[in-house]
Amino acid sequence: MPEVPSQEKAARLVSPRARWPEEKPLLLSLPLFLSAVFGHEKIAVGGQAVIEGVMMRSPTLVATAVRRPDGEISVRKTGFVSISKRKKLLGLPVIRGAIVLIETLSLGISALTYSAEEALKEEGAEEKEGVKEKKTSAMTTLGLVGTIILSLGLGFLLFFYLPLFVAEKVGVKSGLWFNLVDGAARLVVFVAYIGLVGLWGEMRKLYQYHGAEHKSIYAFEAGEELTVENAMKHSTLHPRCGTSFLLMVVVVSLVVFIALGRPENWTERAVRFLLVPVIAGVAFEFTKLSGKYANNALASVLIKPGLWLQKMTTREPAPDQIEVALRALREVL
Repeated sequence: MPEVPSQEKAARLVSPRARWPEEKPLLLSLPLFLSAVFGHEKIAVGGQAVIEGVMMRSPTLVATAVRRPDGEISVRKTGFVSISKRKKLLGLPVIRGAIVLIETLSLGISALTYSAEEALKEEGAEEKEGVKEKKTSAMTTLGLVGTIILSLGLGFLLFFYLPLFVAEKVGVKSGLWFNLVDGAARLVVFVAYIGLVGLWGEMRKLYQYHGAEHKSIYAFEAGEELTVENAMKHSTLHPRCGTSFLLMVVVVSLVVFIALGRPENWTERAVRFLLVPVIAGVAFEFTKLSGKYANNALASVLIKPGLWLQKMTTREPAPDQIEVALRALREVL
């Protein structure tokens, strides 16, 4: 296990958000906030809850820690540098957001697959059963990939086609009102989806690991020693959370689609879908900036809705769950 960075080292890596000197009046915050759009520092760490564990990512490493049925923590660590960091053009604002989204989906699927395999491993499995384990692992991976593909397809229908269908059925002619109805329907579907998923008992533990991920990152950003006790005292709500990002996507898509007007045919609908990477890129920039300057008055206004929504996607974790999150975090530092 790599050595936990000293408090001095952690302070150097901490997001500028934690070093913002004081909360500024809203109007005075605007120039400072906008000036940070280009050339701001790379966020040090981020993460994702997986089955019985947490995946953490730093600028050069990705690690997934999973609690096995026997109580041991299994860890997979690999090197990974975003192509947006290796190719100058792909590192430009907005473009990098679309790239990071694709990379995050890929890394997330890989981490989920690994966590599913580790979480289902039988206690005390012998080496001679390796062939059987490989078959079980392949079936688990195939099932998980199929579930993800089905979920993405369902998400496409729910978040893009259904709002358009509702707006058309309402019968408004104005492009502005059509897109307002479309955006409102998308927001309702988004919140309802999160709420319904949260009713599934199996999701509670995933939401607890989500909270553990946030608490661990907060401890790191505060320059504290990475212990369960230090992490426990922090909030489960974090401004750079993927939940906040998805909410920002909904808001940005509303603005973009209003500019496009009412879609009259399938070609114009297709244009909306093709703009999704651009919308995601813009949402990424706003989410990243608002997270870095969370104590700034303007940024705090922008992040509050996302933090409210996170109350549905995070739960207070148990100490042993924070232990798993901290193990993943240490591995990428």
